[in-house]
Amino acid sequence: MAPMKLEIVTAERLVYSEDVDVLVAPGIEGELGILPRHAPLLTVLQPGEIRVSKDGKETYMTVSGGFIEVMSNTVTILADTAERVEDIDAERAEAAFKRAQERISSAVSEMDLQRAMASLKRSQARIGVVTRRRRQQRGERPTQQPPTQ
Repeated sequence: MAPMKLEIVTAERLVYSEDVDVLVAPGIEGELGILPRHAPLLTVLQPGEIRVSKDGKETYMTVSGGFIEVMSNTVTILADTAERVEDIDAERAEAAFKRAQERISSAVSEMDLQRAMASLKRSQARIGVVTRRRRQQRGERPTQQPPTQ
């Protein structure tokens, strides 16, 4: 099957741009599997893991939200933030998770609570991706649930 073009873009940079065979992304209503020649689609992404398969090799990234558009065998992800799994600092993600938990418990307004919850979801996605990939490298079966600590 002919590959499709995938571009992952943030406001700061082009994160990924290659022809790929399969894309799995965290849609607002669950995981989206995208294959070449997929029907046109525009939807919201939630924080989570992106899995890309190209020539039998998988690449993993996280997004903190954004949009995905599928059009004419091209997939464009406009992400709030995006990182390759090897670029994620697990200790920094854990610290962000703890800070977000503290901010949730001390929120004084609805806006503070919403911001803290968004931060919590972003850090959970980053921690979850790193944890699953480390388990996979050790030969364990990766889990699909991010840590809840």
